[in-house]
Amino acid sequence: MRPDRRPLVALVGTLDTKGPEYAWTAARLTGLGVDVHVVDVGTGEPRGFPARVDSPADEVFRAGGADRETLRREADRGAAVTAAGEGAAVVLAGLERSGHLDGVLALGGSCGSSIAARAVRDLRIGLPKLIVSTMASGDVAPYVGAGDVTLTYSVVDVAGVNQVSRLVLGNAAAAIAGMAAAHAARTGADGAPETARPLVAASMFGVTTPAVDAARNRLEKLGYEVLVFHATGSGGRALEALARSHVLAGVLDLTTTELADDLVGGVLSAGPERLTAAGAADVPQVVSLGALDMVNFGPRDTVPAAFAGRTFFEHNATVTLMRTTVPENAELGRRVGRKLAAAHAPTVLVVPHGGVSALDAPGQPFADPDADRALFDAVTEAVAGSAVRVVESDAHINDTGFAERAADELHALITTRGGD
Repeated sequence: MRPDRRPLVALVGTLDTKGPEYAWTAARLTGLGVDVHVVDVGTGEPRGFPARVDSPADEVFRAGGADRETLRREADRGAAVTAAGEGAAVVLAGLERSGHLDGVLALGGSCGSSIAARAVRDLRIGLPKLIVSTMASGDVAPYVGAGDVTLTYSVVDVAGVNQVSRLVLGNAAAAIAGMAAAHAARTGADGAPETARPLVAASMFGVTTPAVDAARNRLEKLGYEVLVFHATGSGGRALEALARSHVLAGVLDLTTTELADDLVGGVLSAGPERLTAAGAADVPQVVSLGALDMVNFGPRDTVPAAFAGRTFFEHNATVTLMRTTVPENAELGRRVGRKLAAAHAPTVLVVPHGGVSALDAPGQPFADPDADRALFDAVTEAVAGSAVRVVESDAHINDTGFAERAADELHALITTRGGD
């Protein structure tokens, strides 16, 4: 553990409605050897919370671009929840940048959990985040997202300190105290993880595995640790979250197939924001068009009737792949190009004219030169005039030479950045 201070945990909550519960939890944390930074996200005045509030609600709401008094007067609960989450995120980001944050704990119902989920969403992977929530026994995707958020079901409502809530909140305090102490022990003076090798994230699908394996081997020889994300929707969201967390030296996004599912309506979409985080976070990226020849569905009988007559490939009993068309590929090329052209980060686009997946090669089920040409023409046109550098190759995406070239391009971007 760093010798200069004790671990610090941020408590994020609505002190106007849950002051006594937060006061009890803060006292438990202090007793466990943890310093506490209290962030008030309530629209009213704190009640039942006698301790100091480090980030008062007025400051939090201003950080979120809103005025607390106005929100309270207008009684717009949705606007208040949004502003509180945004403001708390700004406060926590500041604590993280200073190196004085080792964990976040929040308690609440649906609104409190929503505020906390937004507040911790952009914090780096590995920084402990724990939410005690009444919503934790159902669909938790809106609260966890693609990050490493830990949820604990509150069992009873977070409404008073009683025999049951003391057990649950006491366990939560002990859990975050332990995680915070471990975080403090493994991080450097600035709060960032101390890693022996720079980290690179790569995207992979079964039909682009040879490419990513070859690129990973090349990058590892160059001294990187490569984190591979399966492009199944959740994998793409996790990659985006990691890019936002500022722990990556670079991104090798060879497999952008999730954008096809987002466009056409497949089951593995990572959402419309896929392929934006690295560019926005100024993380060097090399991007290709892996598996944009396909849209993913479940078993064959689950494919929507609207797609009757299309070209399909049954990957296995539970996965059916559908070939993208010329118009779809043209739109995918435009979307990829627009995202890359908008990036603030150094960006290279590598285009494999020999095919974009194992199924998109001469003699394979998805071989379609016209669809590929539409994709390649549209993406190169969309980045024309931007800072994106285009590397075109006659090779197939799974050719070892192509993959190693992509890895070398990323290494060049990273090392050039390091020398600036």
